[in-house]
Amino acid sequence: MVSKLKLLAVVLGVVFIMPMLVSVGAPDSVMANTVVAQEKKEPKYKDVKTRKRQSVGKSCAKALDRVQGEKGPISMASEADEKANVTPLWVEAKQMLLDIDSRPKTCSTDYEKTQVWNMLGYVAYSLDDFKGAIRYYRLVVDGIGTPPELKLDTRYTLAQFYAMQEQYALAVIEMEIWIDAAIIVGADARMLLAQLYYQLERKADALAMVEIAIAESEAKAILPKESMWSLQRVLYYEKDDLKKVTSILQKLVKHYPKWTYWKQLGGMYGSQERETDQLVATEMVYLNDQLTTESQVMSMAYMYLGAEVPYRAARIIEKGMKDEIIEKTAKNLEVLGQAWWQAKNLESALKSFEEASKYSDTGEIQSRIASIYLDLGKDKQAYKAAQKAAKKGDIKNTSTNYATMGSALINLHCYKDAVKAFNKSVKTAKTKKAKRYPSQWIKFANAEGSRLQKLRDVGATVPGCSKA
Repeated sequence: MVSKLKLLAVVLGVVFIMPMLVSVGAPDSVMANTVVAQEKKEPKYKDVKTRKRQSVGKSCAKALDRVQGEKGPISMASEADEKANVTPLWVEAKQMLLDIDSRPKTCSTDYEKTQVWNMLGYVAYSLDDFKGAIRYYRLVVDGIGTPPELKLDTRYTLAQFYAMQEQYALAVIEMEIWIDAAIIVGADARMLLAQLYYQLERKADALAMVEIAIAESEAKAILPKESMWSLQRVLYYEKDDLKKVTSILQKLVKHYPKWTYWKQLGGMYGSQERETDQLVATEMVYLNDQLTTESQVMSMAYMYLGAEVPYRAARIIEKGMKDEIIEKTAKNLEVLGQAWWQAKNLESALKSFEEASKYSDTGEIQSRIASIYLDLGKDKQAYKAAQKAAKKGDIKNTSTNYATMGSALINLHCYKDAVKAFNKSVKTAKTKKAKRYPSQWIKFANAEGSRLQKLRDVGATVPGCSKA
């Protein structure tokens, strides 16, 4: 039963108000005699209209006392241990009340009938019979003998039960009547009505009501409840007012810090192209180990790459792979290699690209490896990697790969082979500007090759091709 009692609070974010039993005293009791004596006195203000106090007769009071009195099943069930099975007691209470209701002479007045229905509603509620509770509380509200105060309080309870049964339109009717008549309307009541409006797609009414609840809380120097800002955030998001959503999330992360709100705040910053703010918010989540999926961690790394902080990006990816959050795929390892390369850590970049090449059937990664080997002055490895890339194919810039191969061959003093490589680079280049670079190297390779050959012809010792 406890889980069902909390259902409304979970769904609507409001506090469920448990129905209250009206205490019933015998007319010959001390309290009753005092009341009667007071009613006989002349009123202090003669012109003020008074309402006659209603009471329960002796026979009805005794009957109801057997149900809810000290030894009655209702009291015994209410005072029992939480782990005890009290269902039989509530069933007994229900049967006793039905017997009373079926005997017109026991509780005969309209007011007395109201008391019986009120108890039956409470017992039905305690048995998780919400439809039954609604039926009896409906009788209380519509009963001609129901005191105005009880009728008003019961409307609130009835609205909650309607909400639990997803009868939102009926719940709204009761809540609107209650709010119009209630002397004090708390934030919880306004929140309940706001949530009901939201369920009925009356979003403008929902927003107006929740903002009243927030404003009244702030006016009293009371921190608005998390549920208030949460609903307000949803409503403004559906209006596509991202700036307002952002300001609400900033309040939520300050007063109700949850990583969900930090993630959403980062998303809002990103939607408004506030990249630095997005990075800070997401870093806060990351540092507290709240990014738990590959896409989340990789997104964090991409943010640092975009912010031109490649070293941090590389460290994040490496840690993600170590923690087995990020899979070691060709794409992820390539991003890692790119991060290390941008961070000028060529050895780490080479290691990442080499590992990535094991998972890739294309020559693109191998071409990147060739370029790094060339930068590291490892010309043989650069030449072989460029050859391997050309053999695999599917390279984004084939001309650049052949240019890398040619540069490595020049450094290895293989000028004729270098010319062949640069000719392929010219052939595969897509623009005149791209053709200019390898064309210049062809001239250099031819001239340098001829120069060294002349030196050989006169007996000078000059380095030969060492690509093998």
